[in-house]
Order: sequence, then structure tokens, then C-alpha cells
Amino acid sequence: MWKQSSKKQAERFLESWCSRAESSGIKMLQQFAKTVRKARTGLLNWSDYPISTGPLEGTNNKIKTMQRQAYGYRDMEYFRLKLFALHESKYKLIG
Repeated sequence: MWKQSSKKQAERFLESWCSRAESSGIKMLQQFAKTVRKARTGLLNWSDYPISTGPLEGTNNKIKTMQRQAYGYRDMEYFRLKLFALHESKYKLIG
């Protein structure tokens, strides 16, 4: 669905997939198709606004990791400075 060139094509693809899943006779696949149909609008919105919460989730994960590592710090100001430094870091993906 994500590789379709237009929202209309994505809509047709999603409808076709759900129909095939519902007629498959596989209970779990049928339940998933039902869930996909409920989330249809949100899924198709990707065509209009191709954004992801991935970067935000990654930042939240870094903060949680830092909190675990900082357990026992007495100085909250130091922790706060570490958070600011975290957001200034630039990461480069290799590969």
C-alpha cells in the first residue's frame, strides 16, 4: 500500500487486500482485515501526509535509556543538561 503512486490506487489496493483476507477462511487474517478497515482513513492519510512518528519514538527511547542510566543522580540540573546535549547530537546512519 505504501508504494502506490496515488491515494486512489492505495485505496483500491487496501480494499482488494481486505477482500482477499476476509475470503481466505483464516480467522486471524479476517480479524486483522477488520482492524485494517477500521483504521482505513488513518492508513490512507499516509498518501496525503507521508510523515512518521519514528524519529520521535527514537528520541523518547534515548531519554528513557538515559533515565535508567541516571538512576540515583542527586542533581536534576545535570540530568536536564544531559537531555539538552542529547538533542544536539547528530547521528549518522551507516550502510
